[in-house]
Amino acid sequence: MLKILPYLHPVPDDLTPEEKQELENIRRRKQELLEDIQVRILYLFLNSLKNMQRNKQVAMGRKKFNMDPKKGIQFLIENDLLKNTCEDIAQFLYKGEGLNKTAIGDYLGERDEFNIEVLHAFVELHEFTDLNLVQALRQFLWSFRLPGEAQKIDRMMEAFAQRYCQCNPGVFQSTDTCYVLSFAIIMLNTSLHNPNVKDKPSADRFIAMNRGINDGGDLPEDLLRNLYESIKNEPFKIPEDDGNDLTHTFFNPDREGWLLKLGEQAMVFSLGQGVKTWKRRWFILTDNCLYYFEYTTDKEPRGIIPLENLSIREVEDSKKPNCFELFIPDNKDQVIKACKTEADGRVVEGNHTFYRISAPTIEEKEEWINSIKAAISRDPFYEMLAARKKKVSSIKRP
Repeated sequence: MLKILPYLHPVPDDLTPEEKQELENIRRRKQELLEDIQVRILYLFLNSLKNMQRNKQVAMGRKKFNMDPKKGIQFLIENDLLKNTCEDIAQFLYKGEGLNKTAIGDYLGERDEFNIEVLHAFVELHEFTDLNLVQALRQFLWSFRLPGEAQKIDRMMEAFAQRYCQCNPGVFQSTDTCYVLSFAIIMLNTSLHNPNVKDKPSADRFIAMNRGINDGGDLPEDLLRNLYESIKNEPFKIPEDDGNDLTHTFFNPDREGWLLKLGEQAMVFSLGQGVKTWKRRWFILTDNCLYYFEYTTDKEPRGIIPLENLSIREVEDSKKPNCFELFIPDNKDQVIKACKTEADGRVVEGNHTFYRISAPTIEEKEEWINSIKAAISRDPFYEMLAARKKKVSSIKRP
């Protein structure tokens, strides 16, 4: 560690020995304070690097979980990002940050003994006290998506019924009553709000359907009527996978990281119009395409650059270091086939005749160039067409 030496003023000659000793003590304390500040700064810097690496591994673990829940959990445990306990895993699933709701449901529904323990720990994290059954079901069914297998649903609803009765003792005679009524409510929700169901059940029919389920007795009619009205007025909000999740596309990419991208205004810079704008973007290279995002948490890319028939080269830029360009060889005026997302959500074609990108370091620039070169593919028909166009343009017309 570098030793920090404070500026030393000359010691006045007229000081007493006691005053000189006090001055020396002050200087020593100042030196100790400066060294302590240096240690703290170094600690914060190293801690920041450690957190960045940890966050990157956590993000990879989430991607793996969404592809294969068991492998994702195993990855997080092996990298000391998750404890191998049902409580810690349940907490991870309950928070659900960046996790696919279907993947959560599949993991919780597995019949392995450990998965069942995680399921019960997961349900224990839900607080159902003083909630009616519909309110509790709304909370529970929003935290994951019910799997399609009957046995998985059975295990999950049984765990829910046990937890609800634990939080609300005396409401039902047994957990079986809660279990049966919970299924009846889910079926009611489908009957009332599925447009394909023409014969909508009335409140009286719902009450009649649930006679005798309370250990042979009937549940209070007011209770059943209130549950019916709650479902009729507001259907369950079941989390659905809309098909736009790009987890599969971006799992295990060839390369990813932060880069600077030159904006499209640079296209008219040479004409004295516009200003060169550089924007920081998160780039992902996979499947012969280069994707860029505004934030690492974005589900949709801001732009997609197919690498087919492009070339890459190092370039010098007066504003940014470590630059390289993607361009169409032998046709510098042709717009690259790409697309981007506008601020209002519209997807439009890009207007770049080249993409200029700046890397943080020389090493990263070289690594990106090598990775992109390996991902660039060639379409022989494209090259034949380009050669034909070049030949035609070179023929002088009479």
